[in-house]
Amino acid sequence: MPSPNAIKTYVENGYYHMYNRGVEKRLIFQDRDDYSKFLYLLKVYLSPPEDLQKEFPLLKNNLVQNNLNHEIKLLCFCLMPNHYHLLVKQKAKNAIIKLMKQVSNAYTTYFNKRHERVGPLFQGRYKGALIDSDEYLLHLTRYIHLNPLGRGASLDEFDWSSYLYYLNKRQAAWLDTKLISEYFNNSKKGLSYQDFVEGDTESIDLPPSLTIEPES
Repeated sequence: MPSPNAIKTYVENGYYHMYNRGVEKRLIFQDRDDYSKFLYLLKVYLSPPEDLQKEFPLLKNNLVQNNLNHEIKLLCFCLMPNHYHLLVKQKAKNAIIKLMKQVSNAYTTYFNKRHERVGPLFQGRYKGALIDSDEYLLHLTRYIHLNPLGRGASLDEFDWSSYLYYLNKRQAAWLDTKLISEYFNNSKKGLSYQDFVEGDTESIDLPPSLTIEPES
């Protein structure tokens, strides 16, 4: 039976929570090199083409040609040892499908070669859920950024999520933090994004289908 979140058609200008985990709950990120490779792929496909050509003048032409900077925006991410979360805005038709296919295939090829294995790395096709309200969008970023706490990690020291970018400790042209940050910058309550994520702010209940069981 198809997954309820196995969306086949993604609407333009829609916000989506994309996620997947390792097949048989296996680790998909074993060390810093693995995490860095996945982020590198996001950078290659989502950075402005002119930035890529300056930073990587020897980058293969097909990677530059397949760049999706004008078609999709990444708002939030978190990479955990056996799963990942991406929050994206699709601006052009089929952009999500292209991004997920390119990143998944390239990362699986890299991972299998490096760790001397064969076969699928991820648990079937990536999952996706449409975000249908501003409240849901905001609380989903909080949920994604709080993931590392489940492993006892400190949020302001965790390297593999977009949270440090929202705290202005890092910058990246391939990550769009403007939409969420401006909401809090313009908030009449004086609530910062960090207060929202780390404080006692009332949370919404996410549908069970969006949560991912932590590794055992």
